[in-house]
Amino acid sequence: MSHHLVLGAGGVGRSTTTALVELGDTVTLASRSGHVSQRAWEEGHREAVEVVAVDAGDAAALTALARGAASIVNAVNPPSYMTWDTDWPPIATATLTAAEQSGAGLVIIGNLYGYGEVAAPMREDDPLRPAGHKGRLRADMWTEALARHEEGRLRVTELRSSDYFGPGTTARTSYLNDIVIDALLAGRPPFVPAGRADAPHSWTYVPDVGRFAARVAGGDDGWGRAWHVPTAPARTFDEAAADVARLAGVKQRRVRVLPRPLGTAAGLAVPFMRELRETRHQFERPFVLDSELTQRRFGLAPTPWDDALATTIADRRALTDARDPKAARSGTAA
Repeated sequence: MSHHLVLGAGGVGRSTTTALVELGDTVTLASRSGHVSQRAWEEGHREAVEVVAVDAGDAAALTALARGAASIVNAVNPPSYMTWDTDWPPIATATLTAAEQSGAGLVIIGNLYGYGEVAAPMREDDPLRPAGHKGRLRADMWTEALARHEEGRLRVTELRSSDYFGPGTTARTSYLNDIVIDALLAGRPPFVPAGRADAPHSWTYVPDVGRFAARVAGGDDGWGRAWHVPTAPARTFDEAAADVARLAGVKQRRVRVLPRPLGTAAGLAVPFMRELRETRHQFERPFVLDSELTQRRFGLAPTPWDDALATTIADRRALTDARDPKAARSGTAA
């Protein structure tokens, strides 16, 4: 049995915690508030998880929590795009310091921003050529972490995913959950703020992130490089919406996309729309993650698309029903 420190109690942090305790390990789950509303591990595993509050940018506090841990999983997700430049640097520095001083391996939950604008499926050995400041920030974080690994100061790996979807994600952090599934369940057409409805896009299932993070955190064979989380074949917004309608038994509706000129104009007044300019390329052309190397190396596979989508639909229905029973029933008739 090993002990792990998981930072961040969002969907990925909770999924990683669940996967670790199912492997027989114990976890300290640390978040800003120290409160977790949804504990999938409670049945039979409550004693394996300690939930605490911590400032993820406080190196001394993280180091104290990491003493005796086999790994630190950095699943922190700063709440706003607009504050990444101020939120991420102290968190990155603190987690590196905690890993060095405690001897715990550092598993960084990453994304694909560092690759920039691509013309082919992304692989782990592709160069990092970020297209904007958020991508540069993530690329710099990984470059610094890898340099410390190569100097022998710590052990580190980065697990990169595409856009998330899945159960237990309550914050507005998932295009597929929030824009496609929720809209169709409510009887509305999905409305995409940027991109094209017919561009292939990879969608990574949150429980697959957690399972892979647990596998790497508890092993000796994943350190010193980046890996792609096992991810199902890409689906366009149109295809994903059709799949949701089929599996949910609701009416299929055409995906609507905000025209680019209107999105650009909106960015003059709406900070979120302004930030989307940097990542708009991810939805305007094929944006495909290749996870073949991970699947071969670790013997893992992504959850089948229909299974993952059906589980997510059931979870979103339950969340909607808890908030508004009438709204939950409005989109159920095909």
